Amino acid sequence: MRTVVAYELLSLDGVAEAPDEFFADWDDAMEENLGAVIAAQDTVVLGRRSYEEWAGYWPGSDIEPFATFINGVSKYVATSTPLDRDWAGSTAVDGGLVEFVRDLKSRAGGDIGVHASISVVQALLAAGVVDELRLVIAPTIAGRGRRLFDGVPPIRLESMQSSTSPSGSLLVHYRVVGPAQEQSRSSAPPPG
Repeated sequence: MRTVVAYELLSLDGVAEAPDEFFADWDDAMEENLGAVIAAQDTVVLGRRSYEEWAGYWPGSDIEPFATFINGVSKYVATSTPLDRDWAGSTAVDGGLVEFVRDLKSRAGGDIGVHASISVVQALLAAGVVDELRLVIAPTIAGRGRRLFDGVPPIRLESMQSSTSPSGSLLVHYRVVGPAQEQSRSSAPPPG
């Protein structure tokens, strides 16, 4: 079975919207991390808004390695309307998103990436379809904007790897274990 990997750029306070506003530096460790993530992917699922923004930018971009990857990979777009822009390898999802991604997982192939698309990641996390989270967390508090985990049910994660890039961003890799169980709470407050 294929692995669904959500790759997101976040501020320290969990904002995923407009990451260009809080990522001041992009260093070699971050580039290497991105390269490792996309090297395993042969399919990407995008939301409609991300698709519209990216279809207007990436086909003419020379920012590597992502431009070659995203322009050449199969892209499935979660939308209820026909795609307005023509971008090679792009197809609108036919039917429900969760069922579609579950079907993709059962087919042969590499990892399935979910990039940017906040609402798509939220829906797939809530449905238990995401297998891994690969997060790049900027050393910045954005203070406003859509947060990636707003509205997502409690989920247990297992740390696979973490490091800090030279510019101070956290590079974290989690495996999704499953729904978090209600913890019995003692009457004593936690330390700190």
